[in-house]
Amino acid sequence: MTAAARADLRPHERLASRRAAVTCAVLGAAVIAFSSTWVKLSGASPSTAAIFRCIYAVPLLLLLTWREDRRYGPRAWSDRRAALAGGALMGIDLVLWDHAINDVGVGLATVLANIQVVLVPLAAWLVLAERPARRLLLAMPATLCGVLLISGVLERGAYGANPAVGAAYGVGAGVAYAGALLLLRRGGVDLRRPAGPLLDLTLSAAVAASVIGVIWGDARFIPVWPGAGWLIVLALGSQVLGWLLITISLPRLPAALTSLLLMIQPVGSVLLGVLIFAQRPSALQLLGVAVVLAAVLIASRGGVNERDPERVLEAVV
Repeated sequence: MTAAARADLRPHERLASRRAAVTCAVLGAAVIAFSSTWVKLSGASPSTAAIFRCIYAVPLLLLLTWREDRRYGPRAWSDRRAALAGGALMGIDLVLWDHAINDVGVGLATVLANIQVVLVPLAAWLVLAERPARRLLLAMPATLCGVLLISGVLERGAYGANPAVGAAYGVGAGVAYAGALLLLRRGGVDLRRPAGPLLDLTLSAAVAASVIGVIWGDARFIPVWPGAGWLIVLALGSQVLGWLLITISLPRLPAALTSLLLMIQPVGSVLLGVLIFAQRPSALQLLGVAVVLAAVLIASRGGVNERDPERVLEAVV
């Protein structure tokens, strides 16, 4: 949908479109909340998990992209360039995040990687001229407080084999994640075709993760069962289904709102850590889960700046 076509939509149609995009973002975040669980169950090394979650996703994404290209023609190179650049950052994010999972656990690693909730709105404001609405500005500090409580840094005896190193990996993953989200958002500016940008991002992420894995020395390019089965589930569940839903929502919503909605992922990961791995968050961490959920609900109830994302995103690349 072009900017001109969007401007012709009636208010109730724009509201319905916004609600559908929010729904896609929430469902996508809920699906990728299982990512850290599937990584841990696979038993694969960090780089190996990052590589194969991308490789196993490529065939299905190729098929979906082929169908899009037959219907709409080839994509613009500027859009593809943005998605490919985002994939390089995504590859860095995935490897660092997988290392963080080993060092600080499933839930905390995912929380640390989601410092994008601060970086994306700030970058969108500074680079894209997309000023967050007042409701979002109020929700952001609450979200950060929730993340701080979930992380356990306010308590003694933080969970994890090597919390300090894991925290460093998690923060690095969060920085790369923020850049990947913004670039994927730019690459998906053609709202008719979500699979193509995700294919470019996934291919680029596989290459980046492979290079990092070879340098790091932990990459394994031969699948090992049964761990490979969990990586296939990770690829089809998170990399295809989850990220397709997120790719659909990214260009339709302001970056600040999307980043807050994606905070459902770390909250879900904390809960899954309790249910599957018997991790026991403290009272403060559970309070943080509640605070983050409340902030996401507040942010998604409206009051979002109606600037056209297609126009402001031209500033990215």
